[in-house]
Amino acid sequence: MRKHPHLFEVHALRWLNSLSNQYNKRLTLSTVPDQEWKRLTDLGFEFVWLMGVWKRSPAALHQALTIPSLRHAYSEIFPQWAEKDIAGSPYAIYEYSLDPALGKKGELKELKKKLNHMGLGLILDFVPNHLAMDHPWTISHPGRFVSGTESDSQEHVDWFFKTPKGNLFAYGRDPNFPPWSDTVQVNFFSAEMRKTLTEELLHISECCDGVRCDMAMLGLNRVFERVWGNVLKNHPRLKEEFWPEAISQVKSRHKNFLFIAEVYWGLEGALQEMGFDYAYDKTLYDRVRYETASQIQNHLQTEDLYYHRALRFIENHDEPRSANVFGPERARATAVILSTVPGMRLFYDGQMEGKTVQLPITLVREPRTAADGNMVAFYEKLLRAVKQEAYHAGEWRILEIAQASQNNISHQHLLAWSWSTDKDLKIVIINYSRVPSQGRLKIPHFFPAVNGIKFSEEITGKKFYFAEQDLYQQGMAIDMEPWEYQLLSREE
Repeated sequence: MRKHPHLFEVHALRWLNSLSNQYNKRLTLSTVPDQEWKRLTDLGFEFVWLMGVWKRSPAALHQALTIPSLRHAYSEIFPQWAEKDIAGSPYAIYEYSLDPALGKKGELKELKKKLNHMGLGLILDFVPNHLAMDHPWTISHPGRFVSGTESDSQEHVDWFFKTPKGNLFAYGRDPNFPPWSDTVQVNFFSAEMRKTLTEELLHISECCDGVRCDMAMLGLNRVFERVWGNVLKNHPRLKEEFWPEAISQVKSRHKNFLFIAEVYWGLEGALQEMGFDYAYDKTLYDRVRYETASQIQNHLQTEDLYYHRALRFIENHDEPRSANVFGPERARATAVILSTVPGMRLFYDGQMEGKTVQLPITLVREPRTAADGNMVAFYEKLLRAVKQEAYHAGEWRILEIAQASQNNISHQHLLAWSWSTDKDLKIVIINYSRVPSQGRLKIPHFFPAVNGIKFSEEITGKKFYFAEQDLYQQGMAIDMEPWEYQLLSREE
């Protein structure tokens, strides 16, 4: 695996339905034509995350079909939607086996073998915090879940549900949002449940190259105590953390197996210290969406364990479409940031086509919309450029931009960094604002430029020449339009 790899996320069931329509035959994961996978490797992707491959829950499907807000969302997208267009949430897992709608038993192992041969790694979901509310363990092993009393239920009327056998279980919950009412909350202070979850991970590790762990921070002792401590009352606590032992057991069997944490609340570094290879960088997403170039740069200058092992994104199945949030011009500038900073770089299916509608994850059919040709062409050029070795094996540096003139402070809107090897130099410059901006960019003396340097811009093909004094003394003069970007590549 290269440093700073590229990951492509796809909603597995929705994608497979779309491909089946395209090829006019029913496909399963193992019968997807090779050319579909080759397209990803040609674009420079090292991993594909098939989101939602596990067996879905009948109770979750019932909720997906009856919750008024979801029904309204389906109707907004498909006025004539039918029940066959809906599936239960992929995060209310009934069983860690391949959902029959995607193929037969054993197809995941076949697919992993095929993808690995083609140069792709396979990432799948692991959901540690909760399972489907009708999971068989709620009957056979009720002690694995968080149970409440009638007084708990009266105090928190939306936290609990009663099973047909009379057990009062907690819904899975993030403390900042309403409970997930199609799930049941795992008890992380149950040694039996921890052992069972680790066994599930070991099982999953046989058919993929890594897992994206949903809401991974909810399994930390301190977080679990804060969320459920008052309900668990006198239940014995476990001193050891869940993740280090679980990760260690999997990696003892598959040393290169990847663990990716969906994580928030500043707990990214804590999970990396416990063994996660990559952790979500939601902060960068928030910076590019809501804040300024200076605040983006301040975040990227962090130098700790989290620095090169962040997973960066500008959209995914939980976030709205970048083309809709940012608009086309800003979305392209944001994509340049995503593609040229350190860490794992995540791209979501439809992002490169400029899709604008965020679909509910329970919807397994997609409206037919024309791709944005300009966005497609842009991403093809961008991904071709950042496939180059310098963007993966090179050293990354943030570059300082000075004022172009005494009273001009528009340089604060500019971002710049370099990727360099012994033989190559890339410079990325972005005006991350809605106003024209100027500045002077000085290149540190880490790259020889005795006779100046010629650059080509990798998206437009434009040519530039900078004399030595422009690079090291006065600085390169920069004058950029709103949301303009340049990916400069040194020419021999």
